[in-house]
Amino acid sequence: MELWFSEFHTPDVKHSLRVNRHLYSQKSDYQQIDIYDTPEFGKVLTLDGNVMLTERDEFIYDEMITHVPMAVHPNVRDVLVIGAGDGGVVRELARYECIQSIDLVEMDEQVVNACRQYLPENACRLDDKRVHIYFDNALRFIRRRHAQYDLIIVDSTDPFGPSEGYFTREFYGICYNALREDGIMVNQQGSPFYRHDAEAIQRSHKRIVSTFPISRVYQAHIPTYAAGYWLFGFASKKYHPIDDFDREKWLKLHLKTKYYTVRLHAGAFFLPAFLEEMLEEVEK
Repeated sequence: MELWFSEFHTPDVKHSLRVNRHLYSQKSDYQQIDIYDTPEFGKVLTLDGNVMLTERDEFIYDEMITHVPMAVHPNVRDVLVIGAGDGGVVRELARYECIQSIDLVEMDEQVVNACRQYLPENACRLDDKRVHIYFDNALRFIRRRHAQYDLIIVDSTDPFGPSEGYFTREFYGICYNALREDGIMVNQQGSPFYRHDAEAIQRSHKRIVSTFPISRVYQAHIPTYAAGYWLFGFASKKYHPIDDFDREKWLKLHLKTKYYTVRLHAGAFFLPAFLEEMLEEVEK
């Protein structure tokens, strides 16, 4: 008998993966955690039945949420990462020698433990001496920080359920206060294709625009996420994601990537007409 994992993107659309083995299944205090081994996408991490990452395409998400702000800010020393218990974002950040400290705030310790065991390619830099892991509520954690970070990366799940608080006006205001005077915040915004998700993106974008003087949205194409089309938010106190992008400085780092390029960096901010209109509705 064949085993399949299916994730509903809407009540009428689902994405299915054939499964070789169900490697891990635990109910934590916060969510259901599962890891599957699949023939096409390798190991797959799901939380509450939603795909968080696959070995085959995780590099797209982790590179785009990390390298875009790192290529814009001229002097990142201290970084806060919210969520991202799998370790992929930390792995990408740890490649930058300029970074002195990475605070990772993950509410669910079991996610980190499971990824250390079954997804070591993602979790490989969690023991870097610059990384400090806090198992805490991110809202509570950030409230105690003021002007402490150059970059905040919000790698939360979708704006429903346990992560809903990471998409509020209050949360963005707290992040603003935790950033230094030229700080950048980047967050995942979800897929704009299905109506329910698009409405959530509009709400989030409206709140970020009202909080940060510079706010832009950029895109990436991730096969296992809803509609294969994903958005990120770039919010900054000072730096524009294209005007202040130092192409030559980033190239001199000689970082090998599989998705991000300096050409793609600028192009990712040029959005299709339907999305421009959707964002302009709430910016007004």
